[in-house]
This record gives sequence, structure tokens and C-alpha cells, in this order.
Amino acid sequence: MSQKLQTTIAASMIALLASVGVAEAATTVKFWHSFNKSNGEALDKIIAGFETANPDIDIEAEYVGSYNDIIAKLQAAIPARRAPDAVILEVTRYGLFANNKLLTDLTPYFDADPLKADLYDYAREVGVIDGKNYVVPFNSSTPVLYFNKDIFARAGLSADTPLKTFADISAAAKTISEKLGSEGISGIAAPGQFARWGLVMANDSEMVDPKTGEILLDKPNTIEAYQWMASLVKDDKVASPDGVTEEDNGRDAFLAKKVGIMMNSTGNYVGSKKALGDNLAVRPMPCNKTCSVPIGGAGIGIMSTSDKDVQDAAYKFISYAASPEANATWFAGTGYLPINKKSADLPVAKEALATQPGIDVAIESLPVAHGRARTTVVTWMRTTEYKMWEAMALGQRNVEETMKDFAVQTRAEEKRVGH
Repeated sequence: MSQKLQTTIAASMIALLASVGVAEAATTVKFWHSFNKSNGEALDKIIAGFETANPDIDIEAEYVGSYNDIIAKLQAAIPARRAPDAVILEVTRYGLFANNKLLTDLTPYFDADPLKADLYDYAREVGVIDGKNYVVPFNSSTPVLYFNKDIFARAGLSADTPLKTFADISAAAKTISEKLGSEGISGIAAPGQFARWGLVMANDSEMVDPKTGEILLDKPNTIEAYQWMASLVKDDKVASPDGVTEEDNGRDAFLAKKVGIMMNSTGNYVGSKKALGDNLAVRPMPCNKTCSVPIGGAGIGIMSTSDKDVQDAAYKFISYAASPEANATWFAGTGYLPINKKSADLPVAKEALATQPGIDVAIESLPVAHGRARTTVVTWMRTTEYKMWEAMALGQRNVEETMKDFAVQTRAEEKRVGH
């Protein structure tokens, strides 16, 4: 073998070993999230952009299911030491982990990040418990009211039919069911939990007081809101029971053009637009007794069990995901609210606002949008609410008695968990 060849081989080996060393030195951040389909595609674009800008960090993203699935799997993974490094957590339920010191206090990162000044007030507030930041918002939303203009027209309803009160919505849903029920079309999808919370707020109440933590499940306005929601299914029969036992059924029926009205997250805008095209209309949630809607969605938190270098890398990703460029991409691709004040001025967001009618409804609702309670008991309360709602909507239990019993149980659980 010639000296020149030996030198070439040696140089190649050194270069190979160096490249392997760089690859091994890359910091991996295991990231659990809840986005699939078109939302998952939008997230993939953001992760790709981050990794291009930060080649020394690898985001190992994994779709693990719904918000509920994440909570359940995280509770199982923590004691088994299989928890991720970063995780999407719904904005009312991260307190379960923050209050048990399982989430990293992001305050030092957030306070030193120029990004903080660029976020809307609601986006800065929603991740805070007792003055400490535990999550930074990623996918923020409010519920809105969607309807199918073609179904309205076929039922003899104009596109400007009033939908501002519970009575307005009931009247429209009854007309649709009466005129088109023989075709298998229902007036309205049974409201999912996010919409149910919004309807309680529209009736000038709350589930849990966001400032004091007081349980308000048995207050008259809360009970009245649930009585109306349950009546859509069990009394007026304008909403299918299928959407009670499995919330996605109502959404899927709306997308399949089998339901006239749906109240759901702004995160459903893009999917609804693809399904209905120009027949999609979007309105604000009703203002039955007041105009008030909940801030929903989720933020990204970092587990306290991760190594410091991994936490540092994870925060870099969090900051990037909330940047104007990434947030504009997310808004345009999903319909979730902008969290960054600079996002709407970027070309991709401007194009979405100009070409996708209705995508701006949630933005216009921000003046009446409010953060919700995030005390430890809220996670238990939301999990339990599903079975309570099912019993009421299906006519298995009286609404007032159920809500009073629910309030008693929630107060007992709050006392048990001690937060």
C-alpha cells in the first residue's frame, strides 16, 4: 500500500470518527405530543426547521394520543422512569404535575428570553401557577361555533340566522332536525368538554373559579347550562347520543356533512374547511348571559427528571416553537390562535387570514377570552366530568342532583390532594 493511499485512508478514518463523535454529541429531547393528521404535519415542519437551525439537538417527537392519553401515560411513565423530556400538557391540567414538582420551573429561562415580550398577555399568563412558569403555550385556542351553510339553506335557514343565545341555537337545531332528519342529518353535535366549559362561561358561571379555586359546579348558572346542553340530546333529540359517549363522533359527523352545527376548538378549523369548503361558516360562541370564552389548548413543559443539558435543549425548542415564524406556520396550518404578536404580520399568516374566511373569529374573541383554573383537582374534575355528563345527557340521572353530587365529590377530592 502506497504512503499516499495510507495517508488518504487515515484522513478518511479521522473524518469518519469525527462525524460519529459529532452525531453522538447531539442532545436528544424526547417530546410527547397530541397532534396527528394535518396538525401533525404542521408540527413536523416546525421540528424540521428547528433541527436545521440547531443541528446539535435532535427532537425525538412521538404522538401518544389525546390530552387525556398524555396525562394517563405520563402518570404511568414517571414512576417507571420512562417519562419524556418535554411534553404537551393541556392548559388546565399541568398543575397536577407542577404542584408535585414534576415539571421544571421555566421562569429563569422565560424571563431571560426576548420572546417573552412578543407574546400576547394571555399566552404569558396561561403557563403560570403561583408566580412560576411551568409551560409555554404552543397550541392555544378558544371554542367557536361552526355551521354548514348548505345544511342551513336546505333547512330554510339563512346564513345570518341568529346563533347568539341558547334559545337561538336550539331553534336552529330543531329546524334542521325536523326538515332534514329523514336524510340522517342532525341539528347539532353534542358539545364536547371544551365547548361545555365555554357554554358554562357563556351562562355567566365557571366550573372552578380561576382566581380563588372555588368549586362552582353546583352554582345555579352552571346547573342551568348543563340542563340546556343535556336537553339537546335527551329531550329535543337534536344531537345524537353517539357524540356523548365518544366526543369525536360529533366532530366526524359534522365533517361528513351529517350535522348542521358544531361547537368546537379553533384547532378544528383547517380540517373543517377541507371537509366543507365554502359551505363552512364560523361564528363566535353564544353570549347567553355574558360574552366569555375559555382559553384552551396546551403548552410545552419540561420534566424535572431530565438532565440539565437536555432541559436547556428542550427550552430552545420551546422558544423556537413560539417564535413569530414557527407560530405563523402553526396558525396557518391548523387554525389555532397566534400566541406571538408578530406572527400575524408574516406572509404565511396574512395569506391564511385573506384566503380562509372564519379563521379570524377566535382572534376576534380574545377580548372576552379568559384563562381557566389549573389547580391540582382540575385534572380529576375533568376526568370525572365525562361520566357525569354522559349520565345527564343520556337521561340516566337528573341534572341538578348530578351536578350537586359532582360538586361534593370534587370538593372532597380537592381536600384529599391538598392543593
